[in-house]
Amino acid sequence: MRQHVNPLSQFFQIPFELPSLEELYENPESPLHLDIGCARGGFLLDLARRQKDWNYLGVEIRKPLVEAADRDRVDMEIKNLRFLFCNANVSLQSWLQSLRRGVLQRVSIQFPDPWFKRRHYKRRVFQPSLLTALASSLGPGKELFLQSDIFEVVDPMRKLIDLSNYFDLRDRNASPFLTSNPMKIPTEREKHAISKNLPVYRMLYYRNCNKVLPTSTLEEAWIKINNTAYI
Repeated sequence: MRQHVNPLSQFFQIPFELPSLEELYENPESPLHLDIGCARGGFLLDLARRQKDWNYLGVEIRKPLVEAADRDRVDMEIKNLRFLFCNANVSLQSWLQSLRRGVLQRVSIQFPDPWFKRRHYKRRVFQPSLLTALASSLGPGKELFLQSDIFEVVDPMRKLIDLSNYFDLRDRNASPFLTSNPMKIPTEREKHAISKNLPVYRMLYYRNCNKVLPTSTLEEAWIKINNTAYI
């Protein structure tokens, strides 16, 4: 069961100053994987234990999930993983701008809250402003991994990425959807979808060398295509 919170409510519009990598990790120079909307954190807890030469950061808008995930991290004594409570579209952009160039190697957004009603699309996490911030922070060849079990959620994400022209598939002629998870570790939601024989739509993009334009440029183009305010 998904437990939604409205990211546009006044409480979630308060920006947080997120800790630096030096405050978060023993080895802040290690490659960083950012998971946006990490939920209860099971995916990162497994991944961080297997790949100790990377740092992992999960951000989540539902504070009780962050607190529960962090308790597990502490109990497991995982040093290369942290969880932070924030609204990614409010607090993450300035933090990304502060990162040392090249440290962010991979970003994942997995099974984001769908917000099915059209008037609620602006509540979805994958907005032009977030995509622009990620493109500015990921160097050429670095990864953006997306997945959902709902086609109506993942298809607009694909269209927005194509519109931005900041990311490419490895094979432009192939289907954008992968048949298996390249991370090798499923999230809780992914396990549920597979157990119910639901389709899972996975996309792995790589940052290209195209210049990042002002956020407003992508926002205006996106609104024209969709004839609605996604921002």
